[in-house]
Amino acid sequence: MNVRRNRKQPVRLALTISSVLMLGIFGSVVQAQPDGTAGATSADGVAGATRAATPASASGPFDTDYEATLLSNTQQLITDSLRSGEGYFSADGRRIIFQSEVPGDNPFYQIYLKDLASGATSRVSPGIGLTTCSWVHPTLDRVMFSSTHEDPDALAKQAEEIQIRQSGIERPYGWDYDRHYDIYQADADGGNIINLSNSDGYDAEGSYSADGRRILFASNREAYSRTLSQAEQALFDDDSSYFMDLYIMNADGSNVVQLTHSPGYDGGPFFSPDNQKVVWRRFNPDGNSAEIWTMAIDGSNQRQLTADAMVSWGPYYHPSGDYIIYSSNLLGNANFELFMIDPGGVRPRIRVTNTAGTDILPVFSPDGSKLAWSTTRTPDGTSQIHMGDWDHQRALELLGLD
Repeated sequence: MNVRRNRKQPVRLALTISSVLMLGIFGSVVQAQPDGTAGATSADGVAGATRAATPASASGPFDTDYEATLLSNTQQLITDSLRSGEGYFSADGRRIIFQSEVPGDNPFYQIYLKDLASGATSRVSPGIGLTTCSWVHPTLDRVMFSSTHEDPDALAKQAEEIQIRQSGIERPYGWDYDRHYDIYQADADGGNIINLSNSDGYDAEGSYSADGRRILFASNREAYSRTLSQAEQALFDDDSSYFMDLYIMNADGSNVVQLTHSPGYDGGPFFSPDNQKVVWRRFNPDGNSAEIWTMAIDGSNQRQLTADAMVSWGPYYHPSGDYIIYSSNLLGNANFELFMIDPGGVRPRIRVTNTAGTDILPVFSPDGSKLAWSTTRTPDGTSQIHMGDWDHQRALELLGLD
């Protein structure tokens, strides 16, 4: 069975399965291709940083040590996982939903819901196939996640992956843009699963609006819905994430509207706290750099906040709306740290983390007092979700917003 897996490596980033967390979230790290706009259907902006950039010097403006003043009481939140990532808080801050790989006959991530007070954890995904990108509904006792459990070859792909891993063969890092990924909702106990996206192609990276009425997500469904030109087909065969754009739909899966039409990978979208804007990361057509962007929820007023020609991704608004936190390898290809920036990208960015290890996918608790993120600052170097107390006032001071 041929598992549909993009295992391309970028020329500059050289991210391997051992050096980049094995998170299975770092979507568009692909081999560099010539710049171009093939496949674009509108002029809604292409990230401008396509040149080769020199990583920022450690003695430059980011030679700072603010982690101890911004974060306190940091602890490893998930301790019973082979690896974990992408943790998102429930609206009341009492639970966190995340993806985790555990020993067993499925080597891929499944989705779990954890009560932060009691520590009780339960699986909410079916346990078959691949899963990613989960969320807790803000007003209903319901969850959302992406899954391939309806793929008729799901079990065969699991068995093949186990066999490959047991063989000891080293592979470059890759993420499956499996065309069977769909977005599902389920009760908080995992029951009553409903397919919301139900479309051929990779539908994932979903997030709810604060009122629970709408869902943002990423999809390359366009590539499966029409006949591609020979040039487009070559791009798709090389990297199926090239056709990834952002969409918005009602929480029941109706009224799907495409928001971006840009060549290259638009992904990881989140609503602003007031539901009026979207923050996301846009990869260049060549796939070797990504920048942070914002736009209105109708797709207008697209604004590029970073231009480092490195990989900036995983952006997330603080609940106050005063700033955005994200991860970047601005300091070196394998050195991902957390940074924060004002929503307009006007003021100088502030480096947040300094501890050794890769720090990515930061999210705030609903009251803004906690930060959870995925990091390899673990004894064995595996990626696990950590959480710490966040000092909002200190963040405002450092950004000059107090």
